[in-house]
Amino acid sequence: MAETGESRAEAATAVVTVDGAQLRRVGARPGLGRYIRSLWDFRSFILFDSRSRIAGATSVNALGRVWMVLNPILDGAAYFLVFGLLLGTGRGVENFIAYLIVGVFLFRYTSAAITAGSRSISNNLSIVRAFRFPRATLTIATNIRELLLFGPTLATMILLILVIPPAEDITWRWLLMIPLLAVQTLFNIGLSLLLARVVARWADLANLITFGTRIWLYLSAVFFSVQRFEHIPPLITAMHLNPMYCVLDIARQSLLYGTDADPMRWIVLLAWTAVLLVVGFVVFWSAEETYGEER
Repeated sequence: MAETGESRAEAATAVVTVDGAQLRRVGARPGLGRYIRSLWDFRSFILFDSRSRIAGATSVNALGRVWMVLNPILDGAAYFLVFGLLLGTGRGVENFIAYLIVGVFLFRYTSAAITAGSRSISNNLSIVRAFRFPRATLTIATNIRELLLFGPTLATMILLILVIPPAEDITWRWLLMIPLLAVQTLFNIGLSLLLARVVARWADLANLITFGTRIWLYLSAVFFSVQRFEHIPPLITAMHLNPMYCVLDIARQSLLYGTDADPMRWIVLLAWTAVLLVVGFVVFWSAEETYGEER
């Protein structure tokens, strides 16, 4: 019994060495590489959140998902009335109705994605404060939701192009819409991450984003041809550097005119997308620990 008591006393006073290299403060921001890898672990949550919010949003209205198609059609009709008929911006534009449809539908996709994405943190503070997860999943899920919502809208756009005279013929260049939409979605995600960080810090800026997208609409040749401003070279250059103009020009050349867009449109769009993804992720990740704080 004496030996047992001594061994217990020695065990009680023994020094246990713990390797703290792998220990981290609770709630601490992970490294950027680890953070990006963790997003893949939450892929099921991203898809579930995207689909569930679509069902919830469309169940509020009597027409449900029909509004996904009606809204851009009504927008296009209003722009055609004002700019096409009253202001005559369609003069000299081949198949102006289809030209306008492509512009309105594709621009609306990006504007809706970045507007919703910018509010992805500020509109979900209860979830952010209650659970520990990479906050970027909320912004990505919002953009996936907008992509899924755009599916019926895209189908409607294609149908209108095919049936409204002069109806367009389907060519192999229509397949370019697949990589174009992929790049456009990545562009939306990058810009949404950047804006979500800003709006999470200064919520009032969300209102300026709506105003900014409206100005962006007028600067992206949605309802007029850029050739109208050939006499202003600096404006033409600025337009060619506008990523949304690049998206619309690539889509129009592929769907309407059966030609290849200027390779510089792809280069400019890819450059913007790459920069926004890198900068957006870094800026968003750098404030990971601050989201949900009381102000």
